[in-house]
Amino acid sequence: MRIFRRKTDELPPREGENGSMAAETEGMGRFAEFDGGRQTRQAAVFGANAPEVQGKLQPIGEQQILDAMMTLEKYRAGKANFNRRLIENEQWWKLRHWDYIKEQPTNTLQTKSAWLVNVLLSKHADAMDAMPEGNFLPRAADDEQEAKKLSAIVPVILDQNRFERVWADNWWKKLKYGTGVYGVFWDKNRLNGLGDIAVTAIDPLNLYWEPGVTDLQQSRNLFYVTLVDREILTEQYPELADKLTCDASGAAKYRYDDNVDTTDKCAVVDWYYKRRNDAGKEVLHYCKFAGGNLLFASENEAEYAKRGYYDHAKYPFVADVMFPEEGTPGGYGYIDLCKDPQRQIDLMNTAIVANCIAVAQPRYLVRADGNINEQELMDYTRQIVHCSGNLDEAAVRPIQAAMLNSNYLSILAQKVDEMKETSGNRDVNNGGAASGVTAASAIAAMQEQSGKLSRDQIRQSYAAYKDVCYLVVELIRQFYDAPREFRITGQTGVEFTMFDNQGLQLQPQQAPFLEGQALMRSPVFDIDVQPQKASAYSKMSQNELALQLLQYGFFNPAMAQQAMACLEMMDFKDKEKIKTQIGQNYVQYVNQQMAMQQAAMMQRQTAPAPGARENTREKDENGAQRVPDGGGTVVEKARAQAQAATQPNG
Repeated sequence: MRIFRRKTDELPPREGENGSMAAETEGMGRFAEFDGGRQTRQAAVFGANAPEVQGKLQPIGEQQILDAMMTLEKYRAGKANFNRRLIENEQWWKLRHWDYIKEQPTNTLQTKSAWLVNVLLSKHADAMDAMPEGNFLPRAADDEQEAKKLSAIVPVILDQNRFERVWADNWWKKLKYGTGVYGVFWDKNRLNGLGDIAVTAIDPLNLYWEPGVTDLQQSRNLFYVTLVDREILTEQYPELADKLTCDASGAAKYRYDDNVDTTDKCAVVDWYYKRRNDAGKEVLHYCKFAGGNLLFASENEAEYAKRGYYDHAKYPFVADVMFPEEGTPGGYGYIDLCKDPQRQIDLMNTAIVANCIAVAQPRYLVRADGNINEQELMDYTRQIVHCSGNLDEAAVRPIQAAMLNSNYLSILAQKVDEMKETSGNRDVNNGGAASGVTAASAIAAMQEQSGKLSRDQIRQSYAAYKDVCYLVVELIRQFYDAPREFRITGQTGVEFTMFDNQGLQLQPQQAPFLEGQALMRSPVFDIDVQPQKASAYSKMSQNELALQLLQYGFFNPAMAQQAMACLEMMDFKDKEKIKTQIGQNYVQYVNQQMAMQQAAMMQRQTAPAPGARENTREKDENGAQRVPDGGGTVVEKARAQAQAATQPNG
């Protein structure tokens, strides 16, 4: 992508994803100017802790940071159970779940089957087969051209953010934890300081919202905590080198297999909050702090003090929930749903394996005075075992281990089937099929029925994808002032197009009922989401359907009316395209028939009379009449060809 810079080199300071850790140093010196009355009110509220630069009091200072930290602690306490469940689910995903099973086996044997992991693998594969692609639809005729541009450019922006990887990461989180979160930010450090949109996968473990809300946008404040090296922070904020104290306890952590050292890392907090400005409009502000030290505050900047950090006034986070819960924007996933069957399967597997070992490994009861060399007895490579004294069955007796009843194996198989049915992860989803089913259309039909759970969950993710696209459009509307050149794939191949936000800005619109007064209209769009890919079986089924339509004469123009009536009762993908093609074929067929009829009429009108035809015939050497080349009727030509074919050569 080629960037055309504006003439001025000054760009508005913006925080990137998780913030690029810092606001520009010179940007920290630009503060909003307030009137004397507002300064007096700030002094009364903030007291001696109100920040002051060049005599101007600022809204965010030391006291406000302390209040935000107290609010964060309250949010963290309200989210403690949620975080505890996420950490436990990660252990189940890594097959480290025996620490959470109360019924520990009497021996050290602990079997681990991956039936639950297989459920997640199958669901994730379904999600990757249905990668979304958005098509922007205008709500007004004037925005049709802009909608076409966005339909081509937004996918390019997402592709530059490696959205396929973001989609995959969030789906892992959605399956494991029940909640995947997208972050849509403006990163001012991208493209050599020009800035661009950043779309990332957010760890829900360190995202904190107001307890009790069901939508992230309803939360009064929103905090996102990350760990950053102290060295990086001091490089970006040299004035905090002696003040910055590192404390990584503010960030929740998973139970890592590796030894992760966090002694020299600082918990950096991105604090988003909504307030109302002097005009009564709700705006979004952004603040970054670490260890009680203010790093950046949009409310302290003149550029953002009234309008907010993002013009769309929404938190830059989109939650994608698997199974929703009341009272929280998060949810629970397949590990929470299927961990109990997995626990029972592992307990039964452990018991069965222990029984198999007991039966396969002989054990003996040896009397204390039997005087048997136990080492030689247990060494099966020794052909002779020494003993002293009399030896009878009372001295050495083998221990007979009872074989498990086959009913227990049936119960184990039923538990595996229970997990498959509960999760909707049947065998046909993984490529298996019932005996005798070989046709691709039949297998696709079985998959279509068995995969309805995955389709429902993927459609929920499509709704989150729409929200991500809307945030991307709003960031384009706010920040794409400089024209940018994009490489897109059009109908004629690869094309290069220039794009900026001029077509997305407020536009005047006449209001007849206001006697010629102009209103400002903001272009808005709807998004139609379709999957980019399809499974192999669905493609084969589609191909078989096309062949069947061809065999039954659907594309025969003479049968167009019957084919259209039949298609009205059918339901399959791209049915409207097929109807359009059949209609076009029928129109061409009718036009061709009309042209042939007109040509036949003209030929009959220009043909000579029968008497005149006899006069035009020539005679051969024997005086017989013959048909000249290119002349005569079709019957006469056929007779002449038949006669010539029967004459010998030479």
